[in-house]
Amino acid sequence: MRTPQDVALDPAQRQAADAGVKAMIPVAGERPFLDYVLHALADAGVRRVGLVIGPEHEQVRQYYRGIRTTRLALDFVIQGEPLGTAHAVWCAREWAGTEPFLVLNADNLYPVNVLARLVSASGPAVPAFEADSLDLPLARLGAFGLIEADAGGQLLRVIEKPGEAVVAAAGSKAPISMNVWRFDARIFEACQDVPLSSRGERELPQAVSLAVASGVRFEVFSARGPVLDLSTRSDIAGVSRQLADVPVLL
Repeated sequence: MRTPQDVALDPAQRQAADAGVKAMIPVAGERPFLDYVLHALADAGVRRVGLVIGPEHEQVRQYYRGIRTTRLALDFVIQGEPLGTAHAVWCAREWAGTEPFLVLNADNLYPVNVLARLVSASGPAVPAFEADSLDLPLARLGAFGLIEADAGGQLLRVIEKPGEAVVAAAGSKAPISMNVWRFDARIFEACQDVPLSSRGERELPQAVSLAVASGVRFEVFSARGPVLDLSTRSDIAGVSRQLADVPVLL
């Protein structure tokens, strides 16, 4: 039985959604959402991308092996088990080596100027998005993270999934973490050491907290959205409209 959200999806969108690979859902025509994410990274100055995927995600490998790219080199990093975002970062340790790198969600499209600021940062960094710029309801914002920084603009902690009431109390400029980071190799030890959460996963915000506790300093800078979010099937139609006239060059 189809839900009302399913009725609005075309067969390709429904197939990708059913497969659980949100980033591969076609939007604004035939291109998967991930193409737009990669295009934004290339515009921001990124030239090499490692896609962390599960061994079952052959659809992703086939698609990106079948297209020609001129601005990006694409590699695949296999996360053998779905053990959380910190575990996904840890799986990429050999791919990243000693070079700094960005980590971001494949189902979020971030502003190019924010990605470029991360690329040019001198060390680990995280953008604090002003809540009123994200064009997302409070309930959705409460499912991300609330950033706490000291007077010098250094990260103290990220309150993961603070909830609607906490974000509302923080005001329209509440600093929201939208899960995009600049790291260096020091994050890998924290990703390995972070304990399993109640969901049985190694969570990246907790790994960041461990890194901060061990002395890693993260620059926090103010940022404004919007950030296109493809978290649910109901997001697909709106995202497609917003990307309808956006060209893609990989």
